[in-house]
Amino acid sequence: SLQDQFDNLEKHTQWGIDVLEKYIKFVKERTEIELSYAKQLRNLSKKYQPKKNSKEEEEYRYTSTRAFLATLNEMNDYAGQHEVISENMTSLITAELTRYVQELKQERKSHFHDGRKAQQHIETCWKQLEASKRRFERDCKEADRAQQYFEKMDADINVTKADVEKARQQAQLRHQMAEDSKAEYSSTLQKFNSEQHEHYYTHIPNIFQKIQEMEERRIVRIGESMKTFAEVDRQVIPIIGKCLDEITKAAESVDHKNDSQMVIEAFKSGFEPPGDIDFEDFTQPMKRTVSESSLSNSRGDGKSEPKFGSKSKGKLWPFIKKNKLMSLLTSPHQPPPPPPASASPSAVPNGPQSPKQQKEPLSHRFNEFMTSKPKIHCFRSLKRGGAGPEDFSNLPPEQRRKKLQQKVDELNRDIQKEMDQRDALTKMKDVYVKNPQMGDAASVDHRLAELGQNIEKLRLEVQKFEGWLAEVEGRLPARTEQARRQSGVYEPQNPSGVNSCAQDRESPDGSYTEEQSQETEMKVPATDFDDEFDDEEPLPTIGTCKALYTFEGQNEGTISVAEGEMLYVIEEDKGDGWTRIRRNEDEEGYVPTSYVEVYLDKNAK
Repeated sequence: SLQDQFDNLEKHTQWGIDVLEKYIKFVKERTEIELSYAKQLRNLSKKYQPKKNSKEEEEYRYTSTRAFLATLNEMNDYAGQHEVISENMTSLITAELTRYVQELKQERKSHFHDGRKAQQHIETCWKQLEASKRRFERDCKEADRAQQYFEKMDADINVTKADVEKARQQAQLRHQMAEDSKAEYSSTLQKFNSEQHEHYYTHIPNIFQKIQEMEERRIVRIGESMKTFAEVDRQVIPIIGKCLDEITKAAESVDHKNDSQMVIEAFKSGFEPPGDIDFEDFTQPMKRTVSESSLSNSRGDGKSEPKFGSKSKGKLWPFIKKNKLMSLLTSPHQPPPPPPASASPSAVPNGPQSPKQQKEPLSHRFNEFMTSKPKIHCFRSLKRGGAGPEDFSNLPPEQRRKKLQQKVDELNRDIQKEMDQRDALTKMKDVYVKNPQMGDAASVDHRLAELGQNIEKLRLEVQKFEGWLAEVEGRLPARTEQARRQSGVYEPQNPSGVNSCAQDRESPDGSYTEEQSQETEMKVPATDFDDEFDDEEPLPTIGTCKALYTFEGQNEGTISVAEGEMLYVIEEDKGDGWTRIRRNEDEEGYVPTSYVEVYLDKNAK
């Protein structure tokens, strides 16, 4: 029936609106995903950006790290394009379709209201036709009964003439009513047929046509939205492609040769590599000799090795890694001797690395060289976290030259700034002299005097640092650009640079001493060890200890103790069997942990 068709169309159009709302929800969730993705990309880019005024910022001078920085920046732009996708989808799809859905609902409601109204009208016409038909039928039956009654009365001789006349008039009246009902029924029928024809051939088709057009517009609209969905993505593809092209360009700019050369320039020291080790012949008694260019370069004088607690500066071997060098400086190499069977002094051994013990000559000499006592104090003379000496004498020659050159350039820039200020004030003073009403010329004299003093101080500083720079460059060989590129970590050095290495001398017991030379002393970067040592401040005590046995500390880094003696503990056993102790400000060293009983202070740092 027609009502069933209306019900079907109503269900179908409602389903179409549901599909449209579902698509709107889908696009809205897609925009949220794009925003979230863009936010995560931006946070990722920000997370890996170098922190200002940090060591990371210095690392970005290499081409590989600069390429990574460019990648981070491009990822930020890449994230921006996903934000554009989200914004365009929201404005061109979500907002437009939401507004369209509201209009569609109103239009659908209007169409089905017209359909129901037309249906109700035709039903009313049908009811009127039925009522007219029933009235005509009733009047016809009444007329037939009145006619039959008249004929019966007219045939009966016992009925008066008046009754017969009355029956005839009643029959005529009923017949007239039947004729009127017939005419009314005919008119109502014609009207209904006309209304029905117009209903089924005009009104309902028009309503169905409007509903069809509405549904087709909905289908077209959702198709256009899907096309827009793709176009929004396609519009940002060229810009995303440019971002990816920039990342590729940054990757192609990575220059491994340049990066490795920068590392060489940053860390080359200018020291000359050690010479060959002389052969030591033990088949005949002879005094061991040392080559002039060997690891322990000897001098002719016979100065004895300084004490462990002395304040003199030591010299460091430049080619040993920090972790290895520090392990050599922490405690004696040999394992500690076992405690004696008895407490008698005769049972106590001489200690680790006794001169009487046999040892391979080269390793013995190298260990003696690396663990010489002055080196410890050279490291401890460097300030923790400080900048080192003013003349950068704690650095290797090449690094020192660079630092001095940077300092000279910095001072020259400061001088130029001060001179610019002085020139500006001088011009201002001239203006005041010519036009006193603009200002007092004497008011700038004090500032001009200050600037003059500052410039003079800065020039003196420049002369001082240029003198140190000339001293360093005088000791370094003349270098060409080709030589710079091929030098690597080791820089060629003139014979005077050889004397900058530690000068060692063999002592009668086979140990080696170093002679101090302020002018030719080998320097070590303060930054390499500034976290390991303090500036000649003694280590704090962390407890006390009692010597259980007598120990004759005859080797480097050790200290002699007597049985029962009380001493201060300044460093616990690190697992190597040695404990570092102090007797007074100038006497400290290592003893076997098994020789002492340690009482640690719980409140000590």
